[in-house]
Amino acid sequence: MSVSNIDWETWQPQEVATLMFIIKNGSVLLIRKKRGLGAGKINGPGGRLENDETPEECAIRETNEELIVNPLNVRAAGELFFHAEDMPRIHGHVFIATDFEGTPTETDEAIPLWFKIDEIPFDEMWDDDRLWLPQIIKGQCVRGYFTFVEETLLDHRVEFSAP
Repeated sequence: MSVSNIDWETWQPQEVATLMFIIKNGSVLLIRKKRGLGAGKINGPGGRLENDETPEECAIRETNEELIVNPLNVRAAGELFFHAEDMPRIHGHVFIATDFEGTPTETDEAIPLWFKIDEIPFDEMWDDDRLWLPQIIKGQCVRGYFTFVEETLLDHRVEFSAP
């Protein structure tokens, strides 16, 4: 299914979720996800919004739950829209942090992994990540639309802007 075949104005997600990327000293803190959608893949920490929670509050809470750290200097870095027939349709909010409190610690949900910015393991991540993550690390904001089937990217449209 192509991105252009979807009426994004009326499209409704099944889940609203977040991703947080902590960038410090030329490296980014990622996780190897241990369970749930994308288990085994490398990604940023994050998860589903809870009642009466803003996307930023969710991103901070999820990062704390998954890695036992508090992200600092958090800023919104964009929105992602994922359409799939065989997975939940997700509206994702992306955040960047430039510092944190605590020590990244393995939990039941995630294993913390630091990568140099130029050594991000895109072959172990979702197919779409290589299309937008480098640009948000460089300070841009993203708005991306993606279609997937069986965890494989079918089509995409990605737009970037200044923060």
